[in-house]
Amino acid sequence: MPRKSSYPRELRDRAVRMVAEVRPNYEHEYAAIQAVAAKLGIGTAETVRKWVRQAEIDGGSRPGVSSEESAELRRLRAEVRELRRANEILKAASAFFAAELDRPAQRSS
Repeated sequence: MPRKSSYPRELRDRAVRMVAEVRPNYEHEYAAIQAVAAKLGIGTAETVRKWVRQAEIDGGSRPGVSSEESAELRRLRAEVRELRRANEILKAASAFFAAELDRPAQRSS
């Protein structure tokens, strides 16, 4: 499971906006990303690059799974896991009770 970012959402959004603003000043997009990462004190430029790519996907300008779709997929997978677990419990319980019904009744004297 991916780990949660230690950077606040506001910083991530600001970094993405800054890359878009300073991009024309650099020959390559990655140079702009490196500059923004250094200015904001973000560990690696790769972190900012991933934020920019995800923002492009979320904005519809790049193909891929949006953050919203990804969150929904995680939620649905967790729900499926829980339903499968509940189903296994119900199967075990029904097998137990079926076995109880098949046993001959003991008569008390």
